[in-house]
Amino acid sequence: MRLVGMMLLWLSGAAVLFADTAATTAADAHCYELRTYTTVPGRLPNLHARFRDHAIPLLEKHGMRLVGFWTPADKDNTLVYLVEHKSREAAQKSWTEFRADPEWIAAKKASETEAGGSLTEKVESVFMTATDYSAMK
Repeated sequence: MRLVGMMLLWLSGAAVLFADTAATTAADAHCYELRTYTTVPGRLPNLHARFRDHAIPLLEKHGMRLVGFWTPADKDNTLVYLVEHKSREAAQKSWTEFRADPEWIAAKKASETEAGGSLTEKVESVFMTATDYSAMK
């Protein structure tokens, strides 16, 4: 009887440990953010310069891993890029810190002053998780 009690105690402890591990794994699962910027006509070169010269190192400084950047072949005012985050919570923290960074605020203001106004008309963000058969798990 004592052996059965010890087994039940061990199994319940293992179940709690497994549940905690599963919850942590789910909360810490990497996620990807697909961002699409539609620029004011003629200002895509300004946006490229702002990313190239300022935004990329600042995004990385705040914990974002930049997977890649693309411009659609049939649109002359769009930039698309993919960001990898450690979790949705990490993404929120990174974006909050990035937007408050004095270097970012100054770079954004300078690029908009130089261009004569905002560089973007629309910014879209879609969070995604990789499927179990994706190469980007």
